[in-house]
Amino acid sequence: MLKLTHSRAVVLMVAVTLMWSIAGVVTRHLEHAASFEVTFWRSFFTLLALLVILPVLQGRAVFASMRHGGRALWISGVCWSVMFTAFMVALVLMPVANVLVTMSVGPLLTALFARVFIGHHIAPRTWAAIAVAGLGIGWMYGSQMAGLPLLGTLVALCVPVAAAVNWTVVQHSQRHGHAVDLVPAVLVGAVISVVATLPLALPFQASFYDLGLLALLGVVQLAIPCVLAVRCGRVLKAPEMALLGLLEVIFGILLAWLGAGEKPAPAVLTGGALVIGALVFNELLGWKEQK
Repeated sequence: MLKLTHSRAVVLMVAVTLMWSIAGVVTRHLEHAASFEVTFWRSFFTLLALLVILPVLQGRAVFASMRHGGRALWISGVCWSVMFTAFMVALVLMPVANVLVTMSVGPLLTALFARVFIGHHIAPRTWAAIAVAGLGIGWMYGSQMAGLPLLGTLVALCVPVAAAVNWTVVQHSQRHGHAVDLVPAVLVGAVISVVATLPLALPFQASFYDLGLLALLGVVQLAIPCVLAVRCGRVLKAPEMALLGLLEVIFGILLAWLGAGEKPAPAVLTGGALVIGALVFNELLGWKEQK
């Protein structure tokens, strides 16, 4: 396999964010599938793809090793399943831009969770970033509260919360000498998501056209980029990953705007600018400190 240098990892991570960002625009072109059926089929196709990808990359022993992955692996898998499910349901309930901006607070929530649950130090710059991001989210939702469903807002917030729990558990496990392989954890998450959403997805209404789009999401938007992102994470530092990951928000909003006519509201652009600006400022300072 081609060695992943730093520059190649950066380019690959940009490609990963572009693949992640197609979820919103593709979802807007579905004909009949809705809500939990969308989640079920995307997770189902993700599962099929990972069952092929994992043995190719890590050998068949990867499945045997999952049985000895420990509690952290399974907690991580549950978190992935929450992210898979909540993300797609939120896209059905709310505009793409709102969902993506809400997701972007994940790194700051992770810092907060790590401070509360495992005692990580939070720098003053990160506290300031958390405060500014909170203002941005408040502005985005407060000015649109009458037009957005409360359920959609709560579902969208499940994504960064689950992500924060996931990374906190992984960091805690690694601190105690038990590394968690995140790719099998993604597989566990896909299995849980499929099983949990199947009863809620029935009776199936997706057309063959819908199934084609959902297969695209399962393979190209989720399975492949998640595997590639884990590989990039072995080369890039956490601030670099966080900064490059923000491209998903920008790409996703642009694709939904250009490809589905979903123009973001002014409050979303203002609130989103505060959230993303806070994260960029925090991560750039963190990167400078590390160097």
